[in-house]
Amino acid sequence: MYWDILLIICIVCAVLCAVGFYKYVYFLSIGYGFAIAGGGLTVLIIALKNGWAEGVTFLLILQALLFLAYGARLSGFLLVREIKNAAYRKTLKEATGNDKKIPVFVSISIWVCVAILYTAQVSPMLFRYANGSKDIVLPIIGIIISACGLCLESLADKQKSEQKKIDPNMVATKGLYKMVRCPNYLGEIIFWTGVFVSGITTYTGIGQWLMAVIAYICIIYIMFNGAQRLEKRQMARYGNDKAYNAYADKTPIIIPFLPIYHLNKK
Repeated sequence: MYWDILLIICIVCAVLCAVGFYKYVYFLSIGYGFAIAGGGLTVLIIALKNGWAEGVTFLLILQALLFLAYGARLSGFLLVREIKNAAYRKTLKEATGNDKKIPVFVSISIWVCVAILYTAQVSPMLFRYANGSKDIVLPIIGIIISACGLCLESLADKQKSEQKKIDPNMVATKGLYKMVRCPNYLGEIIFWTGVFVSGITTYTGIGQWLMAVIAYICIIYIMFNGAQRLEKRQMARYGNDKAYNAYADKTPIIIPFLPIYHLNKK
């Protein structure tokens, strides 16, 4: 299972997501991006140092760059949005109640749990090179899937920002938002689907499979839970708006063509 290497990655993730002690929501947002980027770079350094990627170094570098791009984009986008957008800061404060102090032991518990989760999320990359796998077809397919997910997330955030500038009092409904109401969450699921797929041919033993599968399931759960909480906030704000209800009642919430339109409608 390479517990010693996983511990190193976990420590790196913990250090980088410790920004959550400033605002606990950062454990799951800005610190998340930092941790994923740092975890990927840590695997890159360790794999190169140990000579694990001989013959497939280009794959190792591509995957590391993908994690770096993912983390930098996510944390950068969230930082800029929070700094520049007063309306978003107000919404974030209302949604998380982050003016309230939470007990230190709760913060520490969240910190430890997310550091472990982020380590599990990047573990498919570690297992591929530590196990000495040399196949390239499935890893390349996984990388392409992840790149598509990253592009989808990026475009969704860009379109949402542009539409909010035009009409800040309405949810985004154009572009990718015609396909699903949470295309950024869909992009997140696609990104981590690619990461999981990239390691399928290399997982050895029940421990590696469990870590990879549990991390993937957690991400899907987190995305659907996030969509549920978002819908609850939107219903509270736009529930009496006919245009919003017409849009929400005909647009799937996360998965295209899957007729799941509401997760929390009241």
